[in-house]
Amino acid sequence: MRFTFLQGLLYLFNITTAALLIYDLGFFQGHPFQVWADVGYLLLASGSLVLTILRNQTELPPRSRDRAGIGLLIAILLPCTFAALRDVMPFLFPYVLHVEQVYLVLVFIYLVYAFSRATRLLYSGSINAMLLFAGSFAILIFLGSFLLTLPQATVGDISYINALFTATSAVSVTGLTVMDTGSDFTLFGQSVILGLIQLGGVGILTFTTFFTYFFQSGGSFREGMYIRDMISSETLGNVLELAARIVGFTIGVEFVGAILIFWSIQPYATDLGFGEKLFFSVFHSISGFCNAGFSTLHDSLYEGAWRYNYGFHWIIALLLIIGGLGFKIIFNSYLYMKTFLKKIFNWTIHKTPMIMPVRLITLNAQIVLITTAILIGAGTLVFFLTEFNNSLTEHHTLWGKFTTAFFLSVTPRTAGFNTVNVAALTTPTIMITLLFMWIGASPGSTGGGIKTSTFALATLNIIAIARGKRRIELASRQISSLAVNRAFAILSLSLVVLGFSVFFVSIFEPQLGLMKVAFECFSAFGTVGLSLGITNTLSTPSKIVLILTMFTGRIGAINILVGMLRQVNTEYYHYPKENILIN
Repeated sequence: MRFTFLQGLLYLFNITTAALLIYDLGFFQGHPFQVWADVGYLLLASGSLVLTILRNQTELPPRSRDRAGIGLLIAILLPCTFAALRDVMPFLFPYVLHVEQVYLVLVFIYLVYAFSRATRLLYSGSINAMLLFAGSFAILIFLGSFLLTLPQATVGDISYINALFTATSAVSVTGLTVMDTGSDFTLFGQSVILGLIQLGGVGILTFTTFFTYFFQSGGSFREGMYIRDMISSETLGNVLELAARIVGFTIGVEFVGAILIFWSIQPYATDLGFGEKLFFSVFHSISGFCNAGFSTLHDSLYEGAWRYNYGFHWIIALLLIIGGLGFKIIFNSYLYMKTFLKKIFNWTIHKTPMIMPVRLITLNAQIVLITTAILIGAGTLVFFLTEFNNSLTEHHTLWGKFTTAFFLSVTPRTAGFNTVNVAALTTPTIMITLLFMWIGASPGSTGGGIKTSTFALATLNIIAIARGKRRIELASRQISSLAVNRAFAILSLSLVVLGFSVFFVSIFEPQLGLMKVAFECFSAFGTVGLSLGITNTLSTPSKIVLILTMFTGRIGAINILVGMLRQVNTEYYHYPKENILIN
């Protein structure tokens, strides 16, 4: 993609607009500034509109012309013009009150769209897909940390290390916090955190592909290859459509989740206004689906009477499970259920034979669904037994005890919400929680950890070796050796990362016991967010260690190594084989 003068000038206008928006929202402003801001937005939008039209007519082919950008800029100009005229001649426009909120939202949408188009330049280079993936998260973290240091983001002061820690926790959808999200951050700060959770959970480049798919007529072959690697697609066909479906599905589930949460919190949020209830619902729906674990409640879902709002707990738990399954698994399961119900309907109405297509549900989906069901079921039973005379005594009904045990089995697998006092859990419960945090969610999901499929393949390989088999066979299929090797590489690297993390935090925090340090590090690597209450007491070096651990846990240590060491050269030779003694 050729970079032109008009394109560079348009990027300069967009960057200036973004700087004005950040300054407008992030700093305390008075009336004189607002007058200049109205004029500034008007001039920048007008300049961007002229440049976009010129580019469409002189530089871009009809297939790639930016018609959506023109529409957004025209939409911005209308309220900006009214605002500017009101500032100059207020006596002529008394009915135009607060149009700033309208054009600020439109400016934000336009900048997101413009950024999405700009990222396509990256696909024209030769950057490794995994490095591009990791780099997008790193850029998002540093941008988020900058926004959280703005005066309007927090109630009081915030150090940069705390801002960086919070941004990393949000982007990596971990949920570990060194500051109280509900009381220490303003609405602007909470909105920044929410945006980081959303972009970090689904992936910022997946969102840019969403805009590419809907506002343009497709993407290049190279762009499709990049997106295929980022969303773990096995094929190149319809990969842009798949990325758009992921974003659409995410928004749809979060919308339904917000409605259900809004309905469920009515008896428990009597002190909140309508707007506050709405933001609370949206915040927790996005945080739940993205498995982030951030909450505006001081003690998460354990606070006050909220610990007894079982309907709210079930909604969050379902969002956690759906978000943690992985998009490909959900789409494949939906296809299977759709076909199954269609077959039942045809058999009932038209008496056609009830024959399902062969291999409609993939082996990968079967492994993930079965493993997830076993972990949730076994975890619920274990937590119910180990906490029956401990944390579950607060709940006086069997339904309450079961709900809390069920939630306790779901949340350690990268979620981070808690409906019990985690610091008061029994030792067996903490040990099982460590295991669940290490396993994490499923591949291609919003969660972290080594993933359920990795754990399943490692277990199946152990069983195969014990039976004297040289390969893993399941459901009339043979698991590829490449998948098995990758699973054990992920296991080994996860233990290395956890070992270094625990080692260094133990050095920096000698006053803390090994259990608390290990729990914190496992939580960071698994992007869980549960803590035994030591996060806000950690020193700066320990926070840096956890920042790196959270980043590695979200990106994946194996993906980082692949990004740095992967070679595309094919080896056309084989050395003689030689066995190595293992035990």
